[in-house]
Amino acid sequence: MTFDSTSTASDVIAGHDLSGVNAVVTGGAAGLGAETARALASAGARVTLAVRDTARGETAARRIAAETGNPRVEHTELDLASLASVRACAARLLDRGEPLHLLVNNAGVMATPLTFTADGFESQFGINHIGHFALTTALYPVLRAADGARVVVLSSRAHRRGDVDFDDPNYRHRPYDPWESYGQSKSANALFARGLTDRWADAGVTANAVQPGMIMTDLQRHIPRDELIELGWADADGNIITPPGWKTVEQGAATPVWAAVAPELGGIGGRYLDNCAIAEPWTSGGDPPHGHYLPRILDPDLADRLWTLSEKLIAA
Repeated sequence: MTFDSTSTASDVIAGHDLSGVNAVVTGGAAGLGAETARALASAGARVTLAVRDTARGETAARRIAAETGNPRVEHTELDLASLASVRACAARLLDRGEPLHLLVNNAGVMATPLTFTADGFESQFGINHIGHFALTTALYPVLRAADGARVVVLSSRAHRRGDVDFDDPNYRHRPYDPWESYGQSKSANALFARGLTDRWADAGVTANAVQPGMIMTDLQRHIPRDELIELGWADADGNIITPPGWKTVEQGAATPVWAAVAPELGGIGGRYLDNCAIAEPWTSGGDPPHGHYLPRILDPDLADRLWTLSEKLIAA
């Protein structure tokens, strides 16, 4: 079935039976993560919300279970800004001794002031990429055991705003720009999906990067009021608005859910997905339009370089 920019997560999940499927959704307490989790749970999957705020996670799990009639919705603590928390979360999931069929790396931050994680990583690079890299690689044994696991990595059209700076990814020696940093982290997300597939596809584990679209969620919470107004994301009084052409949360979750369940993506990874379709590289100059991406974010050599750097960073 063909979907488009107006499709919702409910549209995409319709007709799928995920009984026996184990799924983990990071940042599943609100926004796109919660809607993605709700869709997967509605099809019968066991869904674990990996969340920083466990109180919100418990509330979200109860709500999703009630809405879907699926009691197999739970939560576990995960703070992507702390490698100790990431490793503890991975250990709990590994201790279950069950295969992990779906891992949706959804959580993230956007355009934050310059801050650093507990381990010294610039926060956007550290949370959006390094934390997810550490979690995913730690979960390799249970992903491999699923015999066809899929990892869904949320990227963004904002990848155009910044390349990965391999010499100074944490802004220790270069001027900090919050949007360039966000772009770097979203480029890293896509390169991670490519690198994972290159390494793990033979073991039955693939990953795709997803552009969910522009959606008003908590992701915008760090942007200053004046900038929100300038961007047209708030009115003159600073009240948040939804600009024309933006998606609803239900529509934004459609492509992540499509990446998780679409039959045509079985065994297919290392792609960039947009509007429930495989996007095309953009080589005509300027910013890529919807449905396209800058080729550098799926470059195999850059993906390999990022993987090597990430391994060194989490081992330090």
